Amino acid sequence: MAVEQDILVAAEKTDSNTIELKNMESRYPDFSCSLNDITINSSLPCWFDYFLCGVKIIQERFPKTPFPGVRFLIQGSVPPAAGLSSSSALVCSAALATMNAIGEDLPRTELASLCAKCECYVGVEGGGMDQAICLLAEKGSAKLIEFEPRLTAQTVQLPSTAVFVVANSRVEINKGNTSNYNTRVVECRLAAQLILKESGEEWKKRVRLYDVQKCLNLSLVECAELVQKILHVEPYSLEELCSIFCMSKDEFKLWALSEKTMNLTNFQLHNRALHVYQEAHRVYQFKQVCEAGDVNRMGELMSQSHASCRDLYECSHPLLDKLVAICSQNGALGSRLTGAGWGGCSVTLATASKVPLIVAALEKHFYKPRGLATQENVFVSTPAACGRIFT
Repeated sequence: MAVEQDILVAAEKTDSNTIELKNMESRYPDFSCSLNDITINSSLPCWFDYFLCGVKIIQERFPKTPFPGVRFLIQGSVPPAAGLSSSSALVCSAALATMNAIGEDLPRTELASLCAKCECYVGVEGGGMDQAICLLAEKGSAKLIEFEPRLTAQTVQLPSTAVFVVANSRVEINKGNTSNYNTRVVECRLAAQLILKESGEEWKKRVRLYDVQKCLNLSLVECAELVQKILHVEPYSLEELCSIFCMSKDEFKLWALSEKTMNLTNFQLHNRALHVYQEAHRVYQFKQVCEAGDVNRMGELMSQSHASCRDLYECSHPLLDKLVAICSQNGALGSRLTGAGWGGCSVTLATASKVPLIVAALEKHFYKPRGLATQENVFVSTPAACGRIFT
């Protein structure tokens, strides 16, 4: 589901041949560049690099459309680097505003796919979930987003008694500036290829865990069982993987690793793949219990999800774990990290009557001891609508 916080972009066409960006937040520097030279920093991206991703992908999608100079003014209420998809929201808002400025339009599913693709310009190998909900969300409902055989977003009605409390750990994580996120992508890719290789299937062109499920015609539960059968729990060393795939170290690095993962020497394949399959199974279970109105089971699945993110995918953070524990011990039905992890926010499922108790506990045990204002870091959200154009 989309949260109620947003990013607002005002766009004005100019007679210049430049892109001009101004953020209402003074801590974010202004930026301008020529339309003919949009260069994006993939090593240490700044806020404007994410915005430029959205501009550039529209420029590439409509190469024959005349591009005017555009002046953009940006204001946002989505907490940055907090697991609430602020970077993806910035990319999507940039693409929407740019597309409108040049008088073009695209189906939302295609635009979401383009926005997911273009985050690679800042060095992030993302999956597209954040961009899809930014552009396909509906007010009052959640979405089951699937990418095969094409991008779809199925409406899921949440029980009327369900309330979501979002709490910020204040640990910021910039996916474009760290290797954690891309490391998980590499590990999942290698896990998929190793499972297929050990199963006697063609593996060189199949790089997703979904490809394993499709190729072997297995259920998600069966895929999880196969992971436990084929992959050992201990991390795989670089030397071991080179031996398995019959490659030298240089060949392996060129084939399997990206710029930000080039220094990896150990790869935790078993736990990453097991998390992915079990988490996907939980997603479908969550949809079913939403439709049944079983908020207690929804909470159980959320708590199981956080435990898996913490222990198998290892993308949590001690302060996130503390937030989840506080909420779980003070009336929550379930709680988990949200977003990429390694910091950011927790999202907690509760009934309305328990929200004051949860917020008070967060203030007492988390925010007040750290000298932080609770009202600036905790909010209750209902499912909001997707991005749109106002003229």
